Amino acid sequence: MNILFVLTSHDKLGDTGKKTGFWIEEFAAPYYTLLDKGAQITVATPKGGQAPIDPSSDTEDAQTEDTKRFKQDDQAQRVIATTKKLSEVSADDFDAVFYPGGHGPLWDLSEDKTSIALIEQFNAQQKPIAFVCHAPAALKNVKNAAGEPLVKGKKVSGFTNSEEAAVGLTEVVPFLVEDMLKGHGGQYSKAADWSVHAQTDGNLITGQNPASSQEVAERLYAALR
Repeated sequence: MNILFVLTSHDKLGDTGKKTGFWIEEFAAPYYTLLDKGAQITVATPKGGQAPIDPSSDTEDAQTEDTKRFKQDDQAQRVIATTKKLSEVSADDFDAVFYPGGHGPLWDLSEDKTSIALIEQFNAQQKPIAFVCHAPAALKNVKNAAGEPLVKGKKVSGFTNSEEAAVGLTEVVPFLVEDMLKGHGGQYSKAADWSVHAQTDGNLITGQNPASSQEVAERLYAALR
């Protein structure tokens, strides 16, 4: 079971002067969920090398058992520091792909042609493709075989407008995940802010927020079984 994780390389939070990147919990929870089930995991980013961690996900109140394990795990730290370049990986070599969120993907993965082509390749091969929180942003320019938005007519979830408002970044982000998914014809659904919610539609698996990360990973594993 070979699974590709794709993380953002983007570390600037718009024009705020603050840093962003990937959300630790959204990497750690799926990483350990799948690793502990015997998966071989490869991590790639658009630029390769060190993947930027969103400082907001590294605060005391954002810690979980999985993030604490990550902080003590030298091997996982090396994986994050030495990611492969997206241009060097192929869907042919993997059974599934998982995109953790954080605000970074709104800027780079949503427009990255290599990432877009990679998702389309996984989808064409009918392999599981999973996204959580802000990572569905990576689907913004992804098309299906008919040339329409991949999410059109599909049950999807992702970070809600109200959750974005709660973290005070509605005016900072380049677009809102909920609005984009709906605008592309996705059958968007959500639960209460910060609660677990995920959707599966065929090979597409999406989760609402950080709390949904493990659920998305479990669904990805079930799809591979």
